[in-house]
Amino acid sequence: MKTHVPVTSAKETLSQKQRRMRTILHGLNQAYPDTTLALNFSSPLELLIALILAAQCTDERVNAVMAIVRRKYPTAKAWAEVDHKSLEQDLRSVSFYRNKAKAIRACCQELVTRFNGQVPQTLEELVSLSGVGRKTANVLRGNAFGQPAIGVDRHVGRLAQRMGFTTQTDPDKIEDDLNVLVPDDSKVRFCHVMQTHGRVQCLARTPLCDTCPVRSSCPYPT
Repeated sequence: MKTHVPVTSAKETLSQKQRRMRTILHGLNQAYPDTTLALNFSSPLELLIALILAAQCTDERVNAVMAIVRRKYPTAKAWAEVDHKSLEQDLRSVSFYRNKAKAIRACCQELVTRFNGQVPQTLEELVSLSGVGRKTANVLRGNAFGQPAIGVDRHVGRLAQRMGFTTQTDPDKIEDDLNVLVPDDSKVRFCHVMQTHGRVQCLARTPLCDTCPVRSSCPYPT
């Protein structure tokens, strides 16, 4: 993950950083009141499949594919038992569809054999599944099960660095830094507004700082 950490002249205390986080979160909530997770889903299983498909693929493409395949494979058992070549054809328009088809079948086979076809809710159980990393598990926990969890994707990680909330580059360590700054009841929402802000305003190469709704609370650029 490329770092965008600004160099600040004064070191913030934890309480100062928490207050600044609350200010930024308030500003982003006002700027993006209707934003939510970009992936469509109606069950934890659907979100799990969509998250596996979403790696290096647009949310729009994943939503289009899921709108079709969710009817063909309504259960983990159906995903687990489908012929691999048939599943590859169904997922053909998604990037790296062969690897993703393999990962989905393996994951769903484990759901059937280990969890009676249900998606588990704990972080430890989720990351034990094939194709499920910590980010996927946290996004699932937060959005499907309502648990206080921060999934560090490229937008959340980049903006956390740029806003001076972390100097880490490893997503797990960024998550640790953010967990002590974001209140539990705001963690899922925090990810949604940071992702939207990263897509439309705080762009990777040319951030639109002049019109940024939280410019007064952000140390970037110095």
